[in-house]
Amino acid sequence: MGLQEKIRQRLDRLEEVEALLSTEQVARNVKEFKKLSSEHARLSQLKQTQDTLISSQKGIQESKELLEIENDPEMKEMLKDEISRLEISIPVLEKELVQLLVPPDPDDHRNVILELRAGTGGEEAALFVADCVRMYRMYADTKGWSFQTMSLSEADMGGLKEAIFSVKGENVFKFMKFEAGTHRVQRVPKTEAQGRIHTSTITVAIMPEPDEEEEIDINEKDLQIDTYRSSGAGGQHVNTTDSAVRITHVPSGMVVYCQEERSQIKNRAKAMTLLKARMLDKQRQERESERAKLRLDQVGSAERSERIRTYNFPQNRLTDHRVNFTSYNLDRVMDGYLNEVTDALLSDEATRALSEAL
Repeated sequence: MGLQEKIRQRLDRLEEVEALLSTEQVARNVKEFKKLSSEHARLSQLKQTQDTLISSQKGIQESKELLEIENDPEMKEMLKDEISRLEISIPVLEKELVQLLVPPDPDDHRNVILELRAGTGGEEAALFVADCVRMYRMYADTKGWSFQTMSLSEADMGGLKEAIFSVKGENVFKFMKFEAGTHRVQRVPKTEAQGRIHTSTITVAIMPEPDEEEEIDINEKDLQIDTYRSSGAGGQHVNTTDSAVRITHVPSGMVVYCQEERSQIKNRAKAMTLLKARMLDKQRQERESERAKLRLDQVGSAERSERIRTYNFPQNRLTDHRVNFTSYNLDRVMDGYLNEVTDALLSDEATRALSEAL
């Protein structure tokens, strides 16, 4: 199936969705109405982009024809500017069109649990975890997402051995899923007197949170729940009561804990959310493994051992190894400007998915 046929098929589907949304049966089914409304918004955007692309291509042709017969210098210059502007917009619109043609990942709309852990490099790795927490927090701010702490494990020099957060908002998983994997940092540590560049790594895990209506099958009998006193900062109340909660899912061996809240009930609720997210992530990885048998090179597979990105501070350079993307704006990336990187990964994902579908 060619690209144009694919577009025509999607636009036919838009008419079907519009008809379904007007039926009483769908209006009464909240879940189905929400699902179809989301599809309608995406297909409407596809139509708008396609219409704009056609209009731009037509505008270029008309301006070129006028340019051939126009004698007024000022008018000729205006036509040239218009042609230049439209020609710049064409590849952008074509790129957007390809992305819109690809069916969204069913998990794209989900909130996520974000986990960062220091890898090789000791204290320097822990310091980089703290830097990346700041980066993701600022990125979340630009997206209008909430960024809530679930658990922190501090290192001796002010870094973080481990950090777990709940990130909530619109399409969080869609934009954050590419962060899963091993991140390598190359820089001169603050404690290094000779100025030698050290290489350290951290790992990032991105787990979609279950939807409210989605049940994750957990038998209470399979859970071992322990309470203990919170360690670290938190004030006298936290340190003198058994408010921290650790939950062990005995059959799988999964262990989660939370000590950020003063209330044991709140910590237990957060820990259960984390456990469900990890179980959902395990199911997702099993599905991804099946797909990987058919696709040797897959973006977004969330393989923890895969080095996905290098942050080279002396050269102010960021490289994403999955799509050979390089930017010399590392300072801005560390301030939360991740859109340039994410756009490259989304575009590559869409191109691959579409090439398989055609």
